[in-house]
Amino acid sequence: MTVEAIAVDIDGTITNEKRQICISAIEALRKAEKAGIPTIIVTGNVVNYAYAAEVLIGCSGGLIAENGGIVFKEGENNNAVETLVERDFVTSAENHLKEKLGDKFDKHASHDNMYRLTETVFYKTLEYSILEESLKDFKYLDELEIYDSGFALHITDKRVNKGTSLKYLCERNGINMENVMGIGDSQNDEDFLRQCGYKIAVNNADDKLKEISNYTCENRFGDGVAEAIEKFAL
Repeated sequence: MTVEAIAVDIDGTITNEKRQICISAIEALRKAEKAGIPTIIVTGNVVNYAYAAEVLIGCSGGLIAENGGIVFKEGENNNAVETLVERDFVTSAENHLKEKLGDKFDKHASHDNMYRLTETVFYKTLEYSILEESLKDFKYLDELEIYDSGFALHITDKRVNKGTSLKYLCERNGINMENVMGIGDSQNDEDFLRQCGYKIAVNNADDKLKEISNYTCENRFGDGVAEAIEKFAL
């Protein structure tokens, strides 16, 4: 088994249920970097959050943010953030939801939406069923994907996902997807794990993610990430 790169989610994968980063994951990812295996951050978070995580951990492979809407890697694209999709359908969905939800929109909308370039997000204080019902008569519903990341509800343009953007970044850097180890925990990680040759689910992952994975870790969260890296990459 040859691992050329590690692609890893943030929330619920290298962090615990309180979104606190696991020291074991940091140590394992740094070991992999030292061994010449770059880490790519693949997240639904905003790009500045993802970039901060990348720098603080010491990852060198670049990042995917906003569930595939954003790609960034230092030294590429004139060091500019690359937006892979326009947010026209998402903006229309926001306007539709403002009418449908009324005061509930501002109450449940994520505070970081002002920084999001391609998607809109709600805290899980808003029930998925209410969001789904409110969008039922939206005319561009077929153009959208609604993800439950375990921490938030993301409305994303269907033209991109974590998988398509990861493949784009890896191909640009000459990395064979068959040699990428993907590690995740939730629904929005399925797209990118399916693109990877080695699919790893941490122990706290959704059952569906475990079903499509080559290996389910014995450990939860970042301890699972460390387990997978030690077992397969190092």
